[in-house]
Amino acid sequence: MISEAINEIKRFARKRGLYQKRILLLFSGGKDSSLALYLLKESGLSVSALTFFHRWSWKEPLSWAMGFVEELGVEHYLIDITEGLLRGAVGRKGPVCIHCKKIMMKNARWFARLNGFDVLARGDNANDKIVGALMDQWRGDIRLSEIPKIGIPILRPLITYTADEVELMAEKAGIRPHRMYEYGRRKQWREGCPLQYIDKEVITTPELMDETYRLNIKISEIARKYGVRMSVRVPSLEIMCHGCNGKMKILKEAESVVSAHRKAQK
Repeated sequence: MISEAINEIKRFARKRGLYQKRILLLFSGGKDSSLALYLLKESGLSVSALTFFHRWSWKEPLSWAMGFVEELGVEHYLIDITEGLLRGAVGRKGPVCIHCKKIMMKNARWFARLNGFDVLARGDNANDKIVGALMDQWRGDIRLSEIPKIGIPILRPLITYTADEVELMAEKAGIRPHRMYEYGRRKQWREGCPLQYIDKEVITTPELMDETYRLNIKISEIARKYGVRMSVRVPSLEIMCHGCNGKMKILKEAESVVSAHRKAQK
């Protein structure tokens, strides 16, 4: 499947003139963006990686991502968006991810133009919801969308593959990102950032962001120990777990951490 995907990217790239373009991939270090980077590199395209991080980002996955890019021999840019996220999210209701994505996309467009990149690439797969007000304007091949309001073409090399197919290709390519064993947003193993567990209806504050990070670090350690996926919402302190059904020992250990945290907050 991997060789077929690479050949398809090569055919598409030749057809759309991508071998004459500089491509900047938004690289989170997850399996989707890692596979996208791998395939673009193996297809012989001129691709660089751009990673955004902030002070609440998971540290271990970021370290893994840096090593992965270095192994591929790809140029890698890292940008700290902590200050932008504080300006964009604090004082507003969640989910924080909405504000963060806007900040990342705005900075990605600016960075691409300033540094001479012609195309932005993303790791979206067929299970991702990318249709909407902007995408509805596009009538061409969804793998390369050129919407004036975005201002730069967006390449999605994985958009025709399902999440399961991406998982399989990543495994065959030996791509095994560092996992925090967090709950994620879907049944597929999809991690991201601890700030996604801030309750949606509360006003975001720096203190709440710090609290969410600290608590979910502890919960992630328990999840890793038992091989389940677990996170906790803040400030409601709701424990969420994939794989905990009937495993009271795991839940009791997580509840003890949450209980200690609750007492410390009083």
